[in-house]
Amino acid sequence: MTIFRAFDTIKFLTMTKMHRTFLAVVFLSAVVFGQAVSHAAKPSAPETVLPSEDTVNSFLFQMFGHEPTVTWKVDQIRPSVIPGLAEVSFVISTPKGKNQQSFLVSSDGKHGINGDIFPFGANPFEEARAKLEKGVNGPSRGPAKAAVTLVEFSDMQCPHCQKAAPNVEQLLALAPDAHFVFQNFPLPAHNWAEKAAAYVDCVGRASNEAVWKFIQKTFDEQSNITESNADEKLKTVATASGVNADEIAACAAKPETKSRIEASVELGKAVGVTGTPAMFINGRMVNPGEPVEALKKVVDFQASQEKGNSNGKADK
Repeated sequence: MTIFRAFDTIKFLTMTKMHRTFLAVVFLSAVVFGQAVSHAAKPSAPETVLPSEDTVNSFLFQMFGHEPTVTWKVDQIRPSVIPGLAEVSFVISTPKGKNQQSFLVSSDGKHGINGDIFPFGANPFEEARAKLEKGVNGPSRGPAKAAVTLVEFSDMQCPHCQKAAPNVEQLLALAPDAHFVFQNFPLPAHNWAEKAAAYVDCVGRASNEAVWKFIQKTFDEQSNITESNADEKLKTVATASGVNADEIAACAAKPETKSRIEASVELGKAVGVTGTPAMFINGRMVNPGEPVEALKKVVDFQASQEKGNSNGKADK
């Protein structure tokens, strides 16, 4: 029985992260077992078969077609990080707003699962950490060679990112020895987020001091910015942050800047980001909206791990 047969439309839309994670664990266990049996008979990686966009749209129509107020748009269909599974992401619109969703599809095209994929192993966060160290291109602050690096993926139009911003500042104040990188991750459901991301990128390259003011001031103005007035409002914020607004606007419109934003989004997807805000502490994904005390414990733990590794290398 598929997940979509087991849960109705409303439950699918409102399923908690805990439920999705549990379902993912169950499904991944089945996948691993199935692959183990398959490998015993045929030692080859399962083929990933991507469903067509028409098939995905037909499926979503069957799921949500009875709700006249619900619409959707397929965002991406690509191979999952798990061999043999396809990942489908789409933006769904309801009277309460837009939301990005994703699910996995089996290679036979007959089964799907809505859940989170998580890293596993003795050092489960090392792969993400290595990808982040190599791929980050956003503004940063704090010592470059720090024991702990925090990377936040954020969307300037995202209300959750706005609410998490004070948490991030408090955390950085409590961890002055950490290195912090801000990465743009504009969501397709937000109509001025990509433009704001381009401004952030350009302000950051123009002045590392001004960019933090720009980010905070943009969050402060978030409710006043629309798709139609975004350039005007963002230029005003740029001026207030201490940079030349016309130069920043010109930079934001360049193809090079668009490519940098796309690279940041692809980096986020490569390490498992599906929504914002998302933060990585030495490769470990956390929600920056969680209590600062809990986040600081993760920072301290990661710092202690680095210290232990350094001592171990020194003893050798």
